[in-house]
Amino acid sequence: MPEFTPLLLLGVALAGGLGAAARYVTDTLLRERREWTAPAATFLINATGSFLLGLFTGLVTDGTWHALLGAGFCGGFTTFSTAMLDAVRLWREQRRGRAAVFLFGQFIVCAVFALAGALLFVTPPST
Repeated sequence: MPEFTPLLLLGVALAGGLGAAARYVTDTLLRERREWTAPAATFLINATGSFLLGLFTGLVTDGTWHALLGAGFCGGFTTFSTAMLDAVRLWREQRRGRAAVFLFGQFIVCAVFALAGALLFVTPPST
Protein backbone atom coordinates (compact mmCIF):
# COMPACT_ATOMS: atom_id res chain seq x y z
CA MET A 1 0.00 0.00 0.00
CA PRO A 2 1.51 3.34 -0.96
CA GLU A 3 1.87 6.13 1.55
CA PHE A 4 -1.21 8.35 1.52
CA THR A 5 -0.20 11.80 0.34
CA PRO A 6 -2.07 14.78 -1.09
CA LEU A 7 -0.30 14.18 -4.41
CA LEU A 8 -1.48 10.55 -4.52
CA LEU A 9 -5.02 11.68 -3.71
CA LEU A 10 -4.88 14.19 -6.55
CA GLY A 11 -3.55 11.51 -8.92
CA VAL A 12 -6.32 9.07 -7.97
CA ALA A 13 -8.91 11.82 -8.44
CA LEU A 14 -7.54 12.73 -11.88
CA ALA A 15 -7.33 9.08 -12.95
CA GLY A 16 -10.90 8.57 -11.70
CA GLY A 17 -12.01 11.54 -13.77
CA LEU A 18 -10.36 10.04 -16.85
CA GLY A 19 -12.07 6.72 -16.14
CA ALA A 20 -15.45 8.44 -15.77
CA ALA A 21 -14.89 10.33 -19.04
CA ALA A 22 -13.95 7.06 -20.79
CA ARG A 23 -17.09 5.43 -19.39
CA TYR A 24 -19.25 8.33 -20.60
CA VAL A 25 -17.78 8.19 -24.13
CA THR A 26 -18.09 4.39 -24.26
CA ASP A 27 -21.68 4.45 -22.98
CA THR A 28 -22.65 7.21 -25.40
CA LEU A 29 -21.11 5.42 -28.39
CA LEU A 30 -22.75 2.12 -27.48
CA ARG A 31 -26.17 3.69 -27.07
CA GLU A 32 -26.06 6.03 -30.07
CA ARG A 33 -24.14 4.07 -32.67
CA ARG A 34 -24.97 0.52 -31.68
CA GLU A 35 -28.42 1.19 -30.23
CA TRP A 36 -27.65 -0.76 -27.06
CA THR A 37 -30.02 -0.55 -24.13
CA ALA A 38 -28.89 0.87 -20.81
CA PRO A 39 -28.46 -2.47 -19.01
CA ALA A 40 -26.45 -4.00 -21.87
CA ALA A 41 -24.11 -1.01 -22.14
CA THR A 42 -23.63 -0.92 -18.36
CA PHE A 43 -22.94 -4.66 -18.34
CA LEU A 44 -20.27 -4.36 -21.05
CA ILE A 45 -18.59 -1.39 -19.37
CA ASN A 46 -18.44 -3.14 -16.01
CA ALA A 47 -17.12 -6.39 -17.53
CA THR A 48 -14.45 -4.48 -19.46
CA GLY A 49 -13.48 -2.45 -16.39
CA SER A 50 -13.26 -5.60 -14.28
CA PHE A 51 -10.99 -7.21 -16.86
CA LEU A 52 -8.79 -4.09 -16.89
CA LEU A 53 -8.64 -4.13 -13.10
CA GLY A 54 -7.53 -7.75 -13.24
CA LEU A 55 -4.87 -6.90 -15.84
CA PHE A 56 -3.57 -4.03 -13.73
CA THR A 57 -3.53 -6.25 -10.65
CA GLY A 58 -1.53 -8.93 -12.41
CA LEU A 59 0.77 -6.59 -14.32
CA VAL A 60 1.51 -3.69 -11.97
CA THR A 61 3.57 -4.32 -8.86
CA ASP A 62 3.96 -0.76 -7.61
CA GLY A 63 1.37 0.32 -5.02
CA THR A 64 1.14 3.86 -6.36
CA TRP A 65 0.24 2.60 -9.83
CA HIS A 66 -2.27 0.19 -8.28
CA ALA A 67 -3.95 3.16 -6.62
CA LEU A 68 -3.92 5.27 -9.78
CA LEU A 69 -5.05 2.58 -12.22
CA GLY A 70 -7.21 0.43 -9.94
CA ALA A 71 -8.98 2.78 -7.53
CA GLY A 72 -8.62 5.75 -9.86
CA PHE A 73 -9.18 4.83 -13.50
CA CYS A 74 -11.07 1.55 -13.06
CA GLY A 75 -13.07 2.98 -10.16
CA GLY A 76 -14.16 5.85 -12.39
CA PHE A 77 -14.75 3.64 -15.43
CA THR A 78 -16.89 0.96 -13.84
CA THR A 79 -20.35 1.90 -12.77
CA PHE A 80 -21.90 -0.56 -10.38
CA SER A 81 -24.23 2.08 -8.98
CA THR A 82 -25.73 2.45 -12.45
CA ALA A 83 -26.01 -1.34 -12.67
CA MET A 84 -28.02 -1.37 -9.46
CA LEU A 85 -30.30 1.38 -10.78
CA ASP A 86 -30.79 -0.57 -14.01
CA ALA A 87 -31.76 -3.66 -11.98
CA VAL A 88 -34.23 -1.66 -9.87
CA ARG A 89 -35.74 -0.13 -13.02
CA LEU A 90 -36.20 -3.58 -14.56
CA TRP A 91 -37.75 -4.83 -11.32
CA ARG A 92 -40.21 -1.91 -11.21
CA GLU A 93 -41.14 -2.57 -14.83
CA GLN A 94 -42.22 -6.06 -13.70
CA ARG A 95 -39.31 -7.63 -15.60
CA ARG A 96 -38.12 -9.35 -12.46
CA GLY A 97 -36.52 -12.37 -14.08
CA ARG A 98 -34.43 -10.13 -16.31
CA ALA A 99 -33.53 -7.95 -13.31
CA ALA A 100 -32.29 -10.99 -11.37
CA VAL A 101 -30.29 -12.37 -14.31
CA PHE A 102 -28.79 -8.93 -14.95
CA LEU A 103 -27.90 -8.38 -11.29
CA PHE A 104 -26.37 -11.78 -10.55
CA GLY A 105 -24.87 -12.13 -14.02
CA GLN A 106 -23.13 -8.80 -13.53
CA PHE A 107 -21.42 -9.99 -10.35
CA ILE A 108 -20.44 -13.38 -11.76
CA VAL A 109 -19.17 -12.15 -15.13
CA CYS A 110 -17.23 -9.26 -13.61
CA ALA A 111 -15.58 -11.50 -11.02
CA VAL A 112 -14.59 -14.00 -13.72
CA PHE A 113 -13.27 -11.22 -15.99
CA ALA A 114 -11.22 -9.69 -13.16
CA LEU A 115 -9.75 -13.09 -12.32
CA ALA A 116 -9.03 -13.82 -15.99
CA GLY A 117 -7.23 -10.50 -16.39
CA ALA A 118 -5.11 -11.10 -13.30
CA LEU A 119 -4.25 -14.68 -14.30
CA LEU A 120 -2.83 -13.56 -17.64
CA PHE A 121 0.22 -12.26 -15.79
CA VAL A 122 0.66 -14.93 -13.12
CA THR A 123 3.94 -16.76 -13.49
CA PRO A 124 3.47 -20.52 -13.24
CA PRO A 125 5.49 -22.17 -10.48
CA SER A 126 8.76 -23.66 -11.63
CA THR A 127 9.10 -27.40 -11.30
